[in-house]
Amino acid sequence: MILLITSLSNAHKCASALQESADEATVVASNAAEAIAQLQAQEFSAVVIDQLLLDSEPDGSEVIFKHLGGAVPVYVNFALAGLDRIRRELRSALNRRSREVLVARGEAEQALRHELNDKVTALLLSCEMALRVPDLPALAETKIRVVDDLAKEMRETLGVRG
Repeated sequence: MILLITSLSNAHKCASALQESADEATVVASNAAEAIAQLQAQEFSAVVIDQLLLDSEPDGSEVIFKHLGGAVPVYVNFALAGLDRIRRELRSALNRRSREVLVARGEAEQALRHELNDKVTALLLSCEMALRVPDLPALAETKIRVVDDLAKEMRETLGVRG
């Protein structure tokens, strides 16, 4: 969903154009207070902000920035930019956000994979050392081998070579 923050009279026309262009529902807020209420009520992928509104409500704009969450801000001077430029700016910002999300997700996955790999390695070493204990009861050995097999399966699932 997109939040359009502007006090211009043709805001709904612009919102319709943005909705069509981005294929996402677009909500209009005509001032900072409405924008903050919308940002607190729901999640947005982008927030298109009229720069004139930022200049006229500097205190409100600070609060808007604090409530953006994961939304990408798009600053536009509606007095100078036409609908085509606003659409391009929005598409560019949404594409940039998508790329950033993919990169962040990949980095998080890689970090988790490394963390799990370290734990699986420690588990396998612990099992190997436990199996070397002299006079290990048969039941304990069976249980340790089950844990060892599970750890090896996890290592395989993680794509780690032993």
